[in-house]
Amino acid sequence: MQISFHGAAQEVTGSCALVESLRLKFLVDCGMFQGEHLMSDKNRDDFAFNPSKINFVLLTHAHLDHCGRLPKLYKDGFRGQVFCTPATADLVKLMLNDSVRLLERDALERNIEPLYKMADVLGLCGLLRPIDYGEDFRVGRVTFRPRDAGHILGSAIFEVFITEGLKTRKLVFSGDLGNAEPLIIKEAEFLSGADYLITESTYAGREHESKEAGKRKIRLAVKQSVGNHGVLMIPIFALEKSQEILFELNSLVEDEKVPSVPIFLDSPLAIKTVDVYRDYAQDYNRRSLSLTAIGDDLFTFPGMKYTMTKNESIAINSVPAPKVILAGSGMCTGGRIPHHLRLYLEDERSHLLIVSFQVKGSLGRQLLEGAKWVVIDGWPVKVKAQVSVINSYSSHADSKFLLRWIKSFSKPKPKKVFIVHGETDMQTILKGSLDKLGIKNEIAEFKKIYKLL
Repeated sequence: MQISFHGAAQEVTGSCALVESLRLKFLVDCGMFQGEHLMSDKNRDDFAFNPSKINFVLLTHAHLDHCGRLPKLYKDGFRGQVFCTPATADLVKLMLNDSVRLLERDALERNIEPLYKMADVLGLCGLLRPIDYGEDFRVGRVTFRPRDAGHILGSAIFEVFITEGLKTRKLVFSGDLGNAEPLIIKEAEFLSGADYLITESTYAGREHESKEAGKRKIRLAVKQSVGNHGVLMIPIFALEKSQEILFELNSLVEDEKVPSVPIFLDSPLAIKTVDVYRDYAQDYNRRSLSLTAIGDDLFTFPGMKYTMTKNESIAINSVPAPKVILAGSGMCTGGRIPHHLRLYLEDERSHLLIVSFQVKGSLGRQLLEGAKWVVIDGWPVKVKAQVSVINSYSSHADSKFLLRWIKSFSKPKPKKVFIVHGETDMQTILKGSLDKLGIKNEIAEFKKIYKLL
């Protein structure tokens, strides 16, 4: 048996692990590479394996850096099933339908063939096979089980049991592991052990601020924008981030902790995602369930307006400041947020509040690192607006939670931990921490084949 990593190896995006046993080959995720542009040209590279020979895929969750190359996999010959939780299946359909539109538009602008087309998305979605948390499913001599990862709605850790001859080995794939006490969904499950553990490392060297500190910063940012008669811009990802920020704003508005101000959710994908969240209240944590039980809509409150259409988005411009705009994408590299940044970054009364991870090379990362000038849609823009960050709302485990989760693997203790999905500085820190604990580990290398004994 062997494993190789075809993405998220010493980088954050493009998650894709290939496991090969005696009779079966399967992938865990098949995600898109992202960076300076929403879609990296690395996605166009041929797979280093034959997609038609892949028996099935285990999909941990619906973020594009984990599911975004699945239609390309289908286009190149894959016809197996894609196993995921029911919520992930619903969310993936939204994400890929949105992705293909962006790809086709980008291809038209560059006069190239799109990475994949709608027919490939529809074909791939026809292969989705939902399985519930805790449900065992068997393909040949491989049995797998999704467990709650606490990252976004429907996100899963996969326990995988592979039998070769008389020997069974257990592999655990963290996917993207959520942090302690998520606002809306349940916390990640802790597992007893594994022979091999494949873990993410996005924030392995940092501790997040508390949710209370984050909520306080949002409240102060809204009050400051009102006082300055400015615009508060919050770039958001459609999945989890937008719902968590709406959850906090809902509480602040209904408890009258912030002045009344127009608040816009300017992301069609995020708006559609809210509807999926409403369909899966069974995956909420106790606090969220108790609020919905008394009739509180977690995502709607006075002053809140969903702007689905392009005309509704444009109409935000005519609403006088102060106002709050939540718009995609979270790294400022696509969606509707670039339009608002062009309008308001040059206004010193404005405030850009970053609440998401910013990959190297992205516009959001440039702004976070203090760029005085940026280029948006070909236009040079001088940055006069205040730029600040909140580290409370990461849906990734921080160093404290990640180490606690890894240390829970004791029966059996992993023979090796493979570190993936992180920038090299974060991965080096995690490696050092695991070395001190006496846990054998390795930072996974791109396309290198590892034998699993």
